Amino acid sequence: MLTAIAAAFLGGIILNLMPCVFPVISLKALSLIRHHDQPAHARSEGLAFLLGVVVTMVALSAVLLLARAGGASVGWGFQLQSPVVIALLILVMLGSALNLLGLFEVGLSVQRVGGVGSDRGGLLGSALTGALAIIVATPCSAPFMASAVGYALTQPPMVSLVIFISLALGFAAPFTLISFFPLLARILPAPGAWMITLKQGLAFPMLGAVGWLIWVLERQAGSAALAAILICCLLLSFAAWLYGMAQKRRMMGQRHRALHLATAFFVALVVPPLLNLNSFAAAPQSEEASQAAAAVAWSPQNVDAIKGLGKPILVNFTASWCITCQVNDRTSLSTQAVKAAMARTSTIYMVADSTKYNPDVEQALSDFGRGGLPLYVVYPANGGKPVVLPQVLTPRIVISALDQATENGKKS
Repeated sequence: MLTAIAAAFLGGIILNLMPCVFPVISLKALSLIRHHDQPAHARSEGLAFLLGVVVTMVALSAVLLLARAGGASVGWGFQLQSPVVIALLILVMLGSALNLLGLFEVGLSVQRVGGVGSDRGGLLGSALTGALAIIVATPCSAPFMASAVGYALTQPPMVSLVIFISLALGFAAPFTLISFFPLLARILPAPGAWMITLKQGLAFPMLGAVGWLIWVLERQAGSAALAAILICCLLLSFAAWLYGMAQKRRMMGQRHRALHLATAFFVALVVPPLLNLNSFAAAPQSEEASQAAAAVAWSPQNVDAIKGLGKPILVNFTASWCITCQVNDRTSLSTQAVKAAMARTSTIYMVADSTKYNPDVEQALSDFGRGGLPLYVVYPANGGKPVVLPQVLTPRIVISALDQATENGKKS
């Protein structure tokens, strides 16, 4: 258990470097620089961020453990198997980007509209940034983290919560420690117009996250869901513009209630398409999905029927929302060298897709002691014990595993 706690803490630190979390780093950075010349405020925001991370992690863990206790086979990142959750994240990211661009302001008094931030809104903003960071971090599984999460899911609830809290503490540790590091204030320039420019520039990583999540939603729920979320994005953007105008009119002492009512009306129009997302049909297959479909369909029954027949089996447990999975596909599994090795060793390639909820995939992850994606398993040609590959692949790792699996078959 102590090893799992330590691995979870270290994995949480590394999780900050994963591409899933990068867009939210902009909010963390902005929160840090807002009070870099006021160490007390910086420390308070660091603690608020830590609290947001831990509370959200406990909430997600509780839902996950309750679902598993009820018989559902779910794992790390389970909420991103829901189109509604992905759509909500899209709108939150879009709203954050529009706020950073200055279209409207949150947590500011009338006199400070257009500024970088306020003292009162800073703590709540930091806590919400921590909550958002943990939610968008779930598609990634950092080194050391997968085994810790897998172990946690096999333990009693209290032990599991301790491990998940350790993961949250590791995730929040770098930002919280930096906020307590007073020497940082000497490195940053004095407050000025550059902070507003930086704030606007940091909106673009958030817009990048919006684009990625829209792609995931289209893969998960189809073109109808794509049309629905684009309409929602347009309505939300228009509502944000109206709200920004209302703020400016209020600042100048002019009437603004009609604009607030119009803002509420357009925000309300976003709700019906969101509620209908789960009813949309699955997306038509793209070229990549067609290639995956050309592989042997994965199922526990197919694996049992094929393994031990003299051919290695490579199983790719993946999902569209798993960024690490997509990177590994392009840098390793889809390379000509790996394809040639599969052909040379007569490897049977299987894809286990967890873009939508698949209880068989979740059960397989649990059986291999993993709490989340990605997972790559090679079954030797002689039907021996399967080998779990690292979460970050290289062509050499895959080719070596396939050669070893084939060699074992020849020896038998």
